[in-house]
Amino acid sequence: MSNSLSEAVRMRVRALWSTTRFGQFVGVGAVGATVDNVTLVLLVEATVLGPVVAKMLSWELGIAVIFAINERWTFADYGQTGLWPLGKRFLRSNVVRFAGFLVTLAVLAVLVRQFEIWYVTANVIGIGFGFFVNYTCESLYTWQVHQD
Repeated sequence: MSNSLSEAVRMRVRALWSTTRFGQFVGVGAVGATVDNVTLVLLVEATVLGPVVAKMLSWELGIAVIFAINERWTFADYGQTGLWPLGKRFLRSNVVRFAGFLVTLAVLAVLVRQFEIWYVTANVIGIGFGFFVNYTCESLYTWQVHQD
């Protein structure tokens, strides 16, 4: 049993070490972070929403953009085709990214409330922390790159 468990772990680690896919994921993440931050600023500055509520809305828009680009570029060779598999991947992606979102939101809230750091800076720092959760879980759970 330990051989199969250790082999399963090694297989997943090898799948995560794709420098091409990692680079694409970083690039797509930068686009998503830009969408997230621009939307966050617009919502905070142009509405009565505070940074935490605005972050929840800006996050989902960023996630939709990231998913669409990752689906067509970063992970284009993974996953079944068709509307139903696409919908399942989108739902899995939202579930997976919710963990990264919680990390990002927690960092944003702590930095803004406890340390009085500007909300945009706090958001970028939080996104950095959430990135590693997202890359690992998106690769292994949403697109299942280890099953190549």
